[in-house]
Amino acid sequence: MIVIGIDAHKRTHTAVIVNELGRKLATRTIGTTGADHLALLRWAAEHDQERVWAVEDCRNMTRWLEADLLVAGERVTRVPTKLMAGARDAARTHGKSDPIDALAVARAALREPDLPTARLDGPDREVRLLVDAREALVGERTRTVNRLRWHLHELDPGWDPTPRSLDRDGAYQTILARLGSHQGMVARLARALVQHCRQLTEQIDALLTEISTLVTRPAPTLLGIRGCGPLTAAKILGETADIRRFRSRDAYARHNGTAPLPVWSSNRARHRLSRTGNRQLNAALHRIALTQARCHPDARSLLARRRAGGDGGLEALRVLKRHLSDVVYRALRTDATSPQPTSA
Repeated sequence: MIVIGIDAHKRTHTAVIVNELGRKLATRTIGTTGADHLALLRWAAEHDQERVWAVEDCRNMTRWLEADLLVAGERVTRVPTKLMAGARDAARTHGKSDPIDALAVARAALREPDLPTARLDGPDREVRLLVDAREALVGERTRTVNRLRWHLHELDPGWDPTPRSLDRDGAYQTILARLGSHQGMVARLARALVQHCRQLTEQIDALLTEISTLVTRPAPTLLGIRGCGPLTAAKILGETADIRRFRSRDAYARHNGTAPLPVWSSNRARHRLSRTGNRQLNAALHRIALTQARCHPDARSLLARRRAGGDGGLEALRVLKRHLSDVVYRALRTDATSPQPTSA
């Protein structure tokens, strides 16, 4: 068997073929068009052996290449950048170049046989794109609101809109009414910012409605978890990108950063919170944990038991998040294996 490591860039892809021992057999650099991908496949076919493609996991650069390889029936694995960097540092070569990086990707894939496999985009990517678009709009609205508040303070230091109220039409109407008695450039800019906030809010609300509709069908079990609303479920679906690529619940916990790290020696065994893994998934689990810590009886009893056993508040919350990772894993597996309802 041969492994073909790919170091991907915006304009070029560099491929290195290695054998089962990690010895380099051939190198080639191509462009990034469909015709270039076809030429790469023909070049790889010259080595008449079973092959697997190892691609550095930077999907904004490799999505088109992965799609072309998968359509052609090739096996494609994704190599995390950290693994590639470790393989490059352990090699006998010095420096950094595209062939060196591609060789490191191939050798990392040889060393780690259980890497995630690539697949064609599905509904989870659409969910992720919508969530990312909404988050970008929310960030833009926050920046706009901050500028608006400074203008309002300059016009009338004695009045300030209610905190966290500038996402509703009623608040915008109130501000415009108060601005009616003010003239000048500052008032003009403030009115323009109010209109911009109103437009952003309409777009954000429309995206929320679309996300809620899109998530309901593929994730009913996930939505049934206490504290997991449509936005959190959409974030989990988009960042997980098909739960079936994880071989176990422990692998999923390692991916989302809830698996504790051992930090003990001698006779004292202890673990600490992990700062690795997908932080977006970790944040989604954290939101669920905070909600359940307030209003879910089982979660509250778990936290109480851990605190009674000597754990601090953060340590008890870490245990709850690890438990929730398993709950989310089972829910995603259930939803992935359940037949999807067909629309009328």
